[in-house]
Amino acid sequence: MKITIEYDSCWRNAFLGGSNNEPVPKKGREFLGSMTSLKKEGNFKVCENTLDTVMGVLNRLIGDQRKLYQARSKMFETAYYFEMLEDKVSFIDKPQLTNEMTFIRNMNGSTDQNAFTGMIKVADPAFTSKFSQQFWGVLNLNFKQLCDFIISKSPVVEVIDLNPLSIINRLEFLNKEKAMENQGDLADVLQRLKASFPDIEYLNNKGLITPISIYCSAIYLQLERLETDFDMTAAKTKVGGISGISKRGFTKKDFMARYTTGPKKTIWGNPYVKKEKIKGEG
Repeated sequence: MKITIEYDSCWRNAFLGGSNNEPVPKKGREFLGSMTSLKKEGNFKVCENTLDTVMGVLNRLIGDQRKLYQARSKMFETAYYFEMLEDKVSFIDKPQLTNEMTFIRNMNGSTDQNAFTGMIKVADPAFTSKFSQQFWGVLNLNFKQLCDFIISKSPVVEVIDLNPLSIINRLEFLNKEKAMENQGDLADVLQRLKASFPDIEYLNNKGLITPISIYCSAIYLQLERLETDFDMTAAKTKVGGISGISKRGFTKKDFMARYTTGPKKTIWGNPYVKKEKIKGEG
């Protein structure tokens, strides 16, 4: 018997982890269509029509609504109609390949790393208290001043605009600073920080130190020092940390979530373009 099936289009990429040939996990299959996931090798999955594709269509044609792995399984009372016929099935696929822009919906409720919603709380106590200038001013120290602050406990006299956007902009600027060798004053700084925060690893895989990690740790150091003179509750989270800032870096969405009236911005999908060079086509 020959069956001809004409189809208008065929999705030839998979954006889910796992396999169609196994039960769906309780929390569902992992969504691999996010910008972060697609940057990882192997997560852009190219698919072709296979025997499984054909058998799935044939099962639908005879009214079997089970997933293919379920229909093939011996666990179900209903026999698999094609059990003795699969090895006799062959097919020829004649696709007309085109390049199209697609929009992938992300239904996992992931949030944008660099966006926020609502109005900004410029009058939050973290920015209007007596300690605020000394606390956030750490971020406006140049690196020599920062080293002196950490090693010699020199006072913070630098002035910084006390509002969430100014602080996050400064953090983003510092995040672009190049990594440095662990030597000279920086080696002394690292020794001092390791004494206060022994669980933090400051060296990257090249043995270098990123300035942002020193600035962020310095804020935690200043938090401890200011607590001797001020009530620092307004600057801390319920668990005692600083919202959106760790001792090694920061996350913009978590920082702004503390100082805005709206929730984190949900991502529902992003345009994705895969670039590749094909021999003979460019």
